[in-house]
Order: sequence, then C-alpha cells, then structure tokens
Amino acid sequence: MTLFTRRGLLKTAAIAGIGGVGIPAIGRLGGWAAAAPEPVVLQTAKIQTKLMDGGLTRDVLTYGNAGTPPVLRMKKGEPFAARLVNAIDDPTTIHWHGIRVPNKMDGVPFLVQPYVYTGDHFDYAFTPPDAGTFWYHPHCNTLEQMGHGLTGVIVVESPGDPKFDAEFVLNLRDWRLGDDAQFIDQFRPRDAARTGTYGTVRTANWLDQPQYDAPAGGLVRLRVAITDVTRIYAFRVDGAEATVIALDGNPVPERFSPDALLLGPGQRMELAIRMPDEEGAIVSLRDVRGTKPKILANLRATGGSLKRDVRDIAPLEANPVKEVDLAAAQHISLALSATAENVPSDVICGSLGYSFWAINKVPWPGDTPDPTAPLAELKLGKSYVIDMENLTPQSHPMHLHGMSFKVLSSSTRPVQPLISDTYLIQPNEKVQLGFVADNPGDWLLHCHIIEHQKSGMTSYVRVV
Repeated sequence: MTLFTRRGLLKTAAIAGIGGVGIPAIGRLGGWAAAAPEPVVLQTAKIQTKLMDGGLTRDVLTYGNAGTPPVLRMKKGEPFAARLVNAIDDPTTIHWHGIRVPNKMDGVPFLVQPYVYTGDHFDYAFTPPDAGTFWYHPHCNTLEQMGHGLTGVIVVESPGDPKFDAEFVLNLRDWRLGDDAQFIDQFRPRDAARTGTYGTVRTANWLDQPQYDAPAGGLVRLRVAITDVTRIYAFRVDGAEATVIALDGNPVPERFSPDALLLGPGQRMELAIRMPDEEGAIVSLRDVRGTKPKILANLRATGGSLKRDVRDIAPLEANPVKEVDLAAAQHISLALSATAENVPSDVICGSLGYSFWAINKVPWPGDTPDPTAPLAELKLGKSYVIDMENLTPQSHPMHLHGMSFKVLSSSTRPVQPLISDTYLIQPNEKVQLGFVADNPGDWLLHCHIIEHQKSGMTSYVRVV
C-alpha cells in the first residue's frame, strides 16, 4: 500500500500543471485540450447560512460560496471533468457515489488517491456509463465534513429518458444544531454503537419543508438522494398518484407505490408523480418512519390541468450492467457484527476514537494508510455472489464502490431483482448480491451510516 505524502501530492499536482486555486467557486476553467471537457470547479468553502430559526449557522461547509452544493448534471457516455479546489482547513477528497468510475477517480484516501490539502487541488475525469440519480461527498473526515454540508446530488441524463412536465431534485439531510443554531457534537458514542446519532434539524435542499410549483395534471420526475450520515427514511406520497421508477440510479424491474418504502443513507429514489388537476392542490413527500414523521417537501399544482396519464411514461432504459453468471459465480461470505477490539488511532483523515463494528470480525475505520487485507481478491470479468448476513440488531445500508450488483434473494422478505450499489440490510437478514467484477482496482465496501463506517464496518475487495 502506497502512503501518500504532502511532497508526493505536490509532485502530483505539479505534473497535472493546470492553474492555481484562485478560481471562481462554481464555474468553468479554460486551457485544457480541445478534446477534453472544461472541468466544473468545485471549491470547498466555509460559510454562514440560515438552517433554522435562531440566526445564521457558522462553519457550514459547501462547494461554492452560497448555499447548497450544486446539482451536477452529466450525460451518459460523455466525458466529465471536475477540479476539486480545497479552501477549507482540512484535507478532503470527492467520492462519486454510485458512479462506476475508474479506480483512481474514486476519491478514497490511502486506498486510491492522495487526500487534498488546504490550498491544493485534484482533477477528476471520467465518463459516466449509467444514467440516473447519484451524489458526491468527501471520503476524508467524513462525519465532520458531510455533517457540516459537503454533500451534493448528481443527475446523469440519457437521450432516451422519457419526457416529464417538470423535474425536481431533493437533497435530504439532517444537521446537528443546538437551540442557538450552531453545531453541536456530531456524534455520541452510545448512539454510534447503536443506530447512529440523529440530527436535530431535518431539511430538503437545506430548507424546512420547501414547496415547488408544478403543472396541474402534469407528470413530475422527483429525484431524491439521502445524503444524511445516519437517518433511514420510510417514504410516502400524499395527495397524488406516485410511482417508483428507479432506485439507486437504475430502473426498477416493476414499478410500485412508495408505501413506507425504506431507504437508508447513500440510497436514491426516482418518483413519477401525476399532479392533481385542481390548481393549488398540494402533494407531500413524507417520512413516516419512527415517532416523529415529517413532511419533507411539497409540490403545488399550478395552471390549467395538462390531463396527463402516468401510463404515458415510457420505461427507463436499462444501464449497461453486466449480467451475473449464477451457475459459474464464486461465493463470498460476509458477516456484519459488533466488536470492541482494536481502538483506532487518530489519523489525518479523522477517527471517532472507537471501534464498535466489524466485517468478518475485523474492524477497520477505512482511513488509515495500512488497511487490513482485502475481503477477497476477485478475478476481472468473473461473476461473484456476496452472501451477506447481518448479525447485529441494527440496519446497515451497505455500499459497494465501483461496481453494481443485482439483489438476488433475502431471507426475510420478497425482493425485486434490483440493480444497485447500496443495500439496506435488516437485522438478522441474509441477502445474496450478485455482480461481475468488471472494474479493476481496490473498492470499498462499507456501511453508509457514517458512525458505523468510521468505527469499523468497512473493508474492501480487490479486482485484478
């Protein structure tokens, strides 16, 4: 394992040799070869903004300098480039959650790239192979940086996408704020050892119950990304007919109503909503999980009715994910468990100072220069099935970097053969996830409840 140093990073930046850090926060940068796209500049910033009653919240982190990180729009099969410019006092990276990028673009410090120091930059370039809804976030000091705002949504468009009358993107996340609107501790150890530490302020696009206008009688595509560090949602739509058309960036095999649909951190959902015919009618997206259900966002019908029919929506095009060969697949056993061993030391990319969780009895916080051995070494192009068992009393949204899997079976519930990158495994559930190891490199596999990830429920597979 190569340990990246500041000197090595500066050498890498010098080889890249493009510009400095005095660049507009969100914009375009000239000077690249004509064949390459102009990179979107994502400059980290610390700002003050209003997140709740009680005044401005200090030390909010974003890309840019004003509010929510931008929604990045890409096109399936077309090159994309971004320059991360780090202007905060903390090393950082960007991980392109759910997008099957080349390994060196995956944004995981120590494993695949150097962390980006204050005043430095890193250039990302890749071609998204799949259309759908994805998101981006740091993979360094993850709990602090994500908890303070560094989470943005990605929309990858396809020319074959069906036409809607309106589209809205929701970035769902909590904030841990006190009564004075300032940040409080990001986690409590007793909660990190259980479900995780919940936020105190719940937002969509950094707003409390935002409302958006949509054509009466029209068809709306609602893209939802859970960028929170802890919260699991149970979704319901009130006031209109709603259909789930995609999950985690891929079309669902059979469309269904989001009737208390459970999704966890890292997961995404796309809904087709047929707006009411009456002007002024309200459609609500709700979280009905737990003892404090909440309206997340509202849509208000405007204008004369378009009198559309949800059956007008053509099927989404399947993404080019290779089909797993179950007859020839090799099985990988994976057990999720609790632990109290190997308290992690503090490192430059942050540590919670605890080791509560493990994969196959090995806790690894995922941010040290000398990780454990990979869970498995996989042969490029070969089919595999992960036999995952949750031995804990908590749910875990398990995310695989770099590759997509098919949900094959569950011991506790009927499942559709969904293509995904994140699976919310329930307590005492056994699940089979099949995939083709078609992307060479080292790929993280971890729980996306960040306290679980950072206190041991992390590992990786190696594709060679």
